[in-house]
Amino acid sequence: MASNSPRRRELLAGLGVSYEVRIIDGIDESYPHNLPVAEIPVFISQKKAEPYILADSELLITADTIVCLDNQVLGKPKDDAEACQMLTMLSGRTHQVITGVTIKTTEWAHSFSCTSDVTFAQLTEQEIDHYVKTYHPLDKAGAYGIQEWIGYIGVTRLEGSYFNVMGLPVQRLYSELKKLNIKI
Repeated sequence: MASNSPRRRELLAGLGVSYEVRIIDGIDESYPHNLPVAEIPVFISQKKAEPYILADSELLITADTIVCLDNQVLGKPKDDAEACQMLTMLSGRTHQVITGVTIKTTEWAHSFSCTSDVTFAQLTEQEIDHYVKTYHPLDKAGAYGIQEWIGYIGVTRLEGSYFNVMGLPVQRLYSELKKLNIKI
């Protein structure tokens, strides 16, 4: 697994997969601005996989998750003010969480994406401020973690994979590994 995300590591461990974490710092996560929003996470997951050199028996998994509202990507906020702004935009609305995953060996690479629709209740300014000050969601796309307090009080509807919203669509990953005849 090539990911700094503790959530992705926890989810992969939940599959019962034995793995190690490898990180190459400084991988460029930019993408062409004319790339359709739904294709961005797969593009970035493929870029994340490119620099890794694998041994014959190794399998690499990379992933990237974006939050999308009205065809606008909400990345990781740069500060608390931007986190509050993003949550205000998401308040009372439905948005998409899209995760791209790349599975790579020495012989091939396979990529896929998973999309979930998440609807938030109308959040108050006080609720947003409390969440940002208490949970510091600067490392999360869209400025929130569904598994945290804001998800408990704010998410009114979820269509798709809950684990996708956390950052790794484990059921879909498991299905793709089975299709590729990868034993877990």
